[in-house]
Amino acid sequence: MNASTGYLVLYNFFMTLGWSFTFIVSFAHFVVDESYIGMYDACKVPLYIFQTGAVLEIVHAAVGMVRSNPVITALQVYSRVFLVWGICHSFPQIQNTVAVPMFLFAWSVTEIIRYSYYTYGLLGASPAVLVWCRYTLFIILYPIGVTGELLTIYWALPAMRESGRYSLPMPNSLNFGFDYASFCILTMISYIPVFPQLYLHMFAQRKKIIGGATKKTE
Repeated sequence: MNASTGYLVLYNFFMTLGWSFTFIVSFAHFVVDESYIGMYDACKVPLYIFQTGAVLEIVHAAVGMVRSNPVITALQVYSRVFLVWGICHSFPQIQNTVAVPMFLFAWSVTEIIRYSYYTYGLLGASPAVLVWCRYTLFIILYPIGVTGELLTIYWALPAMRESGRYSLPMPNSLNFGFDYASFCILTMISYIPVFPQLYLHMFAQRKKIIGGATKKTE
């Protein structure tokens, strides 16, 4: 095992642990308090750390450590980092809505499976059950996560407009205006062309990997 592979094994292993911890903390809060209220506050520190840690995946792709497309990777990572820091952290009013546990659940389970899959893959081969989970559970998890993300942004719009945070109204010395709420609406609209492509790509991968394995067995 070379240094690059060793680093990637450690990275994916610790990301698996981080998302597992995030899931356990959020789930434990829901069980103990019997409510999703306060769930975000309970798990926000590991969420901030490990979701922001995904930025390194852009670097991995850019320098050729992994075969992923750096542009596609950047778009995928950006959408989540933006939601965490640009919406949930910036507008606390949204943190106790039902949309937050939706994306927290979908993200956590997806990332636990994904990083585990990568870790095992780098070490040799992923267990069959993990491969199946990786290329099957997304069918449910992706729509749940995207719905939670879109609702979170949408329900944060009134707080954006009321506070004016991150907006730059005209007139000003820069002679340039920026409305953060409008930017977020455009971000929501961007899901329309992007999400179906990513979703269908996963179905194609599922057919290639799980379907191919079935054919060989037969």
